[in-house]
Amino acid sequence: MRPAVALIALGCLFLAGCGGSRGGSDEVSKTTATAPPGSLEALWRNPGPDVAIVPGTSDYGPGTNRVSFLIVDSKSQLVERPTARVWVARGLKQKPYAETVARLEPIGVPGGLKADAQNIYVAKIETPAPGTYWLLAEPVGGRRIQALGNVVVKKQPAAPAIGDRAIPSRNPTVAGGRDPRRITTARPPDTELLRVSVAQALAAKKPFVVTFSTPQYCQTRACGPVVQVVQSVAKRWQPRGVDFIHIEIYKGNDPAQGTNRWVDEWRLQSEPFTFVVDRAGVIRAKLEGAFSAAELEAAVKKVAA
Repeated sequence: MRPAVALIALGCLFLAGCGGSRGGSDEVSKTTATAPPGSLEALWRNPGPDVAIVPGTSDYGPGTNRVSFLIVDSKSQLVERPTARVWVARGLKQKPYAETVARLEPIGVPGGLKADAQNIYVAKIETPAPGTYWLLAEPVGGRRIQALGNVVVKKQPAAPAIGDRAIPSRNPTVAGGRDPRRITTARPPDTELLRVSVAQALAAKKPFVVTFSTPQYCQTRACGPVVQVVQSVAKRWQPRGVDFIHIEIYKGNDPAQGTNRWVDEWRLQSEPFTFVVDRAGVIRAKLEGAFSAAELEAAVKKVAA
């Protein structure tokens, strides 16, 4: 299964590559030395090294999208400053129609499992219609650097979107004395995440969090930290009536057998993937890839209110 964050090859994924500044994709390679004033390309041509955004999310539909990414410099070193300015345009030669701020969010919990990167930039971006949108991210402070990338917005995302109803999956639980080690690859198993199925949480009309991840087989080492983030937030919110559910990715917890029925029901194209659902069974937050405890906590507060 394709990972949500391409952290294994921490470098040249989108455009010019880590060392290039004016080459790569067809659109970039065809640009001339003169960029239209006020265009995204003109901003990109400002002084400072040009690099590519390394994407952490990929499943987008029209509306507000959570976009996560890394910025890697020409020496393949992560650029990690607290915030980055982000401009959004429909093309390199068009003026940005929006500007927002990406914030650096920690991945995992203190002292827990480590992903290939310890932090990731996260921004909320408005994409009103299907198509390709170009992003320019510039970390604030220090040496100036511009990171260029794009997001492809489909008519509708593959996975359920915010506002959709949750899929009533009957995922396995520890009910009836089932061995938790056969349900989860997390070690040790956290049975608090294996008590109820999505279908049961929906029937009980309780808010819940469901995370699809496989700590043992995740291709980017992000799944283990994601499960630990869910565990840390669950400790505070399960006593307040919010259910937390962990579902593995593969049939029989064996990657050779392909994805399991519950992943297929939710139409997930990457992992890890986490959803926050309200009492009415409506998805209110969609967290593709890695995220911080603060992000999840904020989403849970809204559905628990």
